[in-house]
Amino acid sequence: MSTRLSNSGRLLNKGRAMNFTFNGKRMSGFEGDTLASALLANDQMLVGRSFKYHRPRGIVASGAEEPNALFNMGEGSKFEPNQRATTTELFDGCKLGSQNHWPSLEFDVGAVNNKLGRFLTAGFYYKMFMHPRPLWKHVYEPIIRQSAGLGKAPKDRDADKYEHFYAYTDVAVVGGGVAGLQAALVAAKTGARVLVMEQTAHWGGRAPVDGGTVNGEPVDKFVDQIVSELETMSNVTIRTRMMGSGVYDHGYLLGYERVNDHQPEAKGPRHRLWRIRAGQIITATGAIERPISFAGNDIPGVMLASAVRDYAVNYGVSVGDRTVVVTNNDDAYRTAIALKNLGLDVPAIIDARSGGAGALGDEARALGIRVENGKGIAKVKGYKRVEGVAICSQAGEGAVLEEIACDAVAMSGGWSPVVHLWSHCGGKLYWDEAQAHFRPDVDKAPTGAAGEAFVIVAGSANGYLDLAAGLADADAAGKAAAKAVGKKVAKSDVPAAEATDEAASEAIWLMPQGANIKLRMKSWLDYQNDVKVSDIQLAAREGFESVEHAKRYTTLGMATDQGKLSNINGLAILSDALNQPIPQTGTTTFRPPYTPISMGAIAGEARGEIFQPIRKTPIHSWNEENGADFEPVGAWRRPYTYLRDGEDRHSAVIREIDQTRSSMGLLDASTLGKLIVKGPDAGKFLDMMYTNMMSTLKPGRCRYGLMCNENGFLMDDGVVARIDDDTFLCHTTTGGAENIHGHMEEWLQTEWWDLKVYVANVTEQFAQIAVVGPNGRKAMEKLTEDDISAEGLPFMAFKDITLAGISARAYRISFSGELSYEIAVPASQGRALWDALLEAGAEFNVMPYGTEGLHVMRAEKGFIMIGDETDGTVIPQDLNMQWAISKKKEDYLGKRAQERSYMTDPTRWKLVGLETTDGSVLSEGAYAVAPGENANGQRNVQGRVTSTYYSPTLKRGIAMGLLLNGPDRMGEVVDFPRVDGTSVLAKVVDPIFYDKDGEKQNV
Repeated sequence: MSTRLSNSGRLLNKGRAMNFTFNGKRMSGFEGDTLASALLANDQMLVGRSFKYHRPRGIVASGAEEPNALFNMGEGSKFEPNQRATTTELFDGCKLGSQNHWPSLEFDVGAVNNKLGRFLTAGFYYKMFMHPRPLWKHVYEPIIRQSAGLGKAPKDRDADKYEHFYAYTDVAVVGGGVAGLQAALVAAKTGARVLVMEQTAHWGGRAPVDGGTVNGEPVDKFVDQIVSELETMSNVTIRTRMMGSGVYDHGYLLGYERVNDHQPEAKGPRHRLWRIRAGQIITATGAIERPISFAGNDIPGVMLASAVRDYAVNYGVSVGDRTVVVTNNDDAYRTAIALKNLGLDVPAIIDARSGGAGALGDEARALGIRVENGKGIAKVKGYKRVEGVAICSQAGEGAVLEEIACDAVAMSGGWSPVVHLWSHCGGKLYWDEAQAHFRPDVDKAPTGAAGEAFVIVAGSANGYLDLAAGLADADAAGKAAAKAVGKKVAKSDVPAAEATDEAASEAIWLMPQGANIKLRMKSWLDYQNDVKVSDIQLAAREGFESVEHAKRYTTLGMATDQGKLSNINGLAILSDALNQPIPQTGTTTFRPPYTPISMGAIAGEARGEIFQPIRKTPIHSWNEENGADFEPVGAWRRPYTYLRDGEDRHSAVIREIDQTRSSMGLLDASTLGKLIVKGPDAGKFLDMMYTNMMSTLKPGRCRYGLMCNENGFLMDDGVVARIDDDTFLCHTTTGGAENIHGHMEEWLQTEWWDLKVYVANVTEQFAQIAVVGPNGRKAMEKLTEDDISAEGLPFMAFKDITLAGISARAYRISFSGELSYEIAVPASQGRALWDALLEAGAEFNVMPYGTEGLHVMRAEKGFIMIGDETDGTVIPQDLNMQWAISKKKEDYLGKRAQERSYMTDPTRWKLVGLETTDGSVLSEGAYAVAPGENANGQRNVQGRVTSTYYSPTLKRGIAMGLLLNGPDRMGEVVDFPRVDGTSVLAKVVDPIFYDKDGEKQNV
């Protein structure tokens, strides 16, 4: 029976009791407890149900590898599912609820699946749910949806706060055990900036529990000394409750800090996501003890030997009064010895090795513990908790030799280095035959762009399970990391640790060795997903020979386990079934995060009003103060129009257009995307990005360009300016800056990585103001002494000038068809220039205009708008823009796609202008119909409206649209039905409605 031990509990503050509830039942624990230790101290062995069979499940481990003890925690806005009991610290008032059962944990209807186990073997869902098809929607799907998942999804808005933190360091050490601490200290003494993170609330890892001496003192004293020294060093940052979540390319490390999980009422964020750039990363993540597969090894009370030892020493919890230890290595003897020294009964150590243990075996026998060599467990007796074990010969088929009464089983199948972080960014592994585990292949470390290694493994994570060897390896790792970041490393002594005399472990995965099919069907590999030894063997028989295929067919190591407990044993069983060595079978892929992290931490501050922060131009505050009627454009808010007293939107837009066309208008164009493309190969790169030629553009000149994706469809357009021989500035649509930047980077990084090109998004670094209208030049000439005449600054050129005392770049480009300058200045000078232009233009009755006026004027000129005339299926040829496709270059993105038969089909709709016969305005997206009906009895569609406005310049409705054979149908009248049954007739015309020859923009 679980209980507290009065003579242990090194991590507890027994002076502070804490109350909590589990499934509504009131329980108590102490400060320092984890949820798992508190539950065990209250004799709560049953903590959940398994996913598929709903078998009773108890706590197995004491760390992040725990597969069973996942709880719903909290309520209302504090509710969160799947909280791991072994890594969550107890706090006063905590409310826990078990998962995956109905109506209760003790009585679960889903347990009927256990009786049907022979029909629910690996992959049964692939076979069962295919046929008959009519049963899918009404029978299978509702059952699957009801059964899917473990915890409940939260219903209320999360009340906690989260944040992101950016850190830069020379050396980042993941793991605060003795290896991580030693590596950190050695590196720090060279002057390197060091960050150390430990996922638990305590330093030292397993060493204080396992014991041993360093420099003649107990290892826990060594830990205290080294932590104290690190805390005094100004170049060192240390963090507990922080996990290394994932390692990515170029020294990028993601850290996950649980800041206030243990004190939920404290101020500040609950979780913090660290985005770390490190010169070198040391992973001192330790090792995880493996279970052994035998019949009934999932019954509550069967636990890892190291976990039993942890709960007894760290938390003063005896998992059982009588604990049988079963092992294939010496380490489990430490558990038996620790329990015996605490006054608990250990009926037997069942050692599958015929030769037995080394010095630890002698110590156990001296304490009066019975040791059985060459034996195994045939089965565990019990259902909701352990009642006893049946002993058999390991070399046999499971014939019972003896039964031993007990209430706990401590099992140890050896240790596996935690290689997840090493593997995240490409580190390779090799199979250590002597220790029966995969360990990092240090000759195949992850490397950066220049080929330099940036990840080093230390201690037991590197396969050095002995304290002395682990410290020596960590010392070398710290020195190597410091040297790699350019620090001078002095000679120093390695801490002298007491070596232990241990016998070799044996690779034993299943008990007994020749277990019959009944035993194999009751021997578990993956506790959470209910994967048995027999499931892996079935997968092999059915042809799933790849470890990745077998994983998905059986669900081995999926969900939260990710191979921590089940991986090696599963690989071994699969290898045996395929009659091949484990290295040939290989491993599954380790992917970040190491253990699940909260969605709140991923989102950080991006929630509520700042889920997507509103981006504001330097002129935004003036717009707010002067009647701007804003509309969302991507993440920006742009003025749709500027309302005056007594005006509606329509009247305001007409006023702005009339004034701009007749005299002068200003547009806040700061939101336009601005990408700097720089490097010796910039011209070559842009030739591939755009349909037309950019490499021939002369410095000081501009060129309009179209950009297509690899499928040939138009994705963006804009004016490209060549700043100098190696530098271009590409304007993009307002909503497209980030997308186009990512598009360019994707091709540079994955396909054209050899090009010497750098792309920077400087959209927010510059304010841009369009000065538009016949009097625009006159107003600007009042503010500058530079020549901005038609000769001094011709159309489609740019010039660096001083305007109102501000250094500016003036582009002679126009989206309105009028005389126009777009003036770019540093963002900090944007408002000052805006005010100066308003003052200079006062005599011309200058007024700002918004996005709707911009759109009407561009439509009057027949200029396309990405997102209006394009929808992801339109190519430049559909818009009659063959003139923007270069015939001089061999290739560009989308060229081959545009040559496909579908793209050259003469029946593709083409761009035209549309004028309603009665002067009205067509509806946005209206379809043009043709005589006859299609196969569905609907009228044939021959085109659609893409843009439609009232033109105050032409005093009538105008539209642009895509129409079958459009350019060949000028003057034809087309029918556009309304939803009310009436129709609007529109004449097909040239899409350029205003100043077709461009005389006004070229003055």
